[in-house]
Amino acid sequence: MRDVEKFIGCLVGGAIGDALGYPVEYMSEKEIVEKYGVDGISRYDQKGLISDETQMTLFTAAGLLNGITIMMNTELRAPLEDFIKMNYLNWFETQNDGTIGDGCTWLSDIEELYERRAPGSICLSALRTGAYGTLDNPINNSKGSGAITRVAPIGLYFSDQGQSYERVASLGARVAALTHGHQLGYISSAAFVHIIHKLSQDDVSILDAVRSSIDLAEDMFVHAKYLGEFITLMEKAISLSNSNINDQDAIHQLGEGWVAEEALAISVYCALKYPKDYEKAIIAAVNHKGDSDATGSITGNIMGTKLGFSNLPKHFIENLELIDLMFELGKDLYLDIQFDIESPDQDKIWLSKYMRDKNQIQ
Repeated sequence: MRDVEKFIGCLVGGAIGDALGYPVEYMSEKEIVEKYGVDGISRYDQKGLISDETQMTLFTAAGLLNGITIMMNTELRAPLEDFIKMNYLNWFETQNDGTIGDGCTWLSDIEELYERRAPGSICLSALRTGAYGTLDNPINNSKGSGAITRVAPIGLYFSDQGQSYERVASLGARVAALTHGHQLGYISSAAFVHIIHKLSQDDVSILDAVRSSIDLAEDMFVHAKYLGEFITLMEKAISLSNSNINDQDAIHQLGEGWVAEEALAISVYCALKYPKDYEKAIIAAVNHKGDSDATGSITGNIMGTKLGFSNLPKHFIENLELIDLMFELGKDLYLDIQFDIESPDQDKIWLSKYMRDKNQIQ
């Protein structure tokens, strides 16, 4: 059942994990312990600052609503990934001296989103050349974590809309392929979208959602050269979550999270190890020597969707950057477009947010 708690929980939960992992992203485990103590980082450094992981997630959400709004109210038709790409190009401008307010959606009005928080080099280089990658014509051979950390809103948006699981996951793969061409980048992204999709609309366990994502990947990418590697790593994450091994030792067996399949596997491990405890899952997800904000973000998306916003720890919410924006965008994703542009009571606020330029794809 469509639940606004899950929508907001996913966005905020992911942002918390991102903000907690961002300060330690490039630190060794020894350095983390030296700075934060033997238990590692467990609280923000004064304020929870989001990184490019959350920035791009927000632009994915805005791109979905941008495209749906335009196509429901004009004759313009284009694949949804084209609208999302335009919003990514908007994000690219925020990272390159773009003009505040000059973009596809209202997110270009948010000054804080122009902060550079270690934006991924692959995303930047792909967007600089137009982000024209597709599943059949890859733009590069990258499988970096930037392919997967931004796609959770796709699984949310299509909750209880009657779309097939494969169709929703396919959009996640195509959106990842805009900037990352390796099979493991878009297979992992499709699986992650499916996990969020299942958790947002069905009363299933995280384990059931993860196993369903593996089955779906097998069906969708049956001929993919690297499918076996993905399945093996995911099964390993499940197995490790049922063991008594130390969290860091388990994560070391799964990788460092700099690439998409490792980032998802680490996040799946953390969510499965602590399925009812958001804080323990997030702390495990960020206290390692790898891509801590990526694994924190993905883990947070999963846990926030499953548990809902009201069950997220208040001390993480209080000092989180742009919390009001995430709350509003989560509600917009949940509500979806509610009006007809020809109606006299059309929602001018919604149009000002998601229909600034109806000809942007032409």
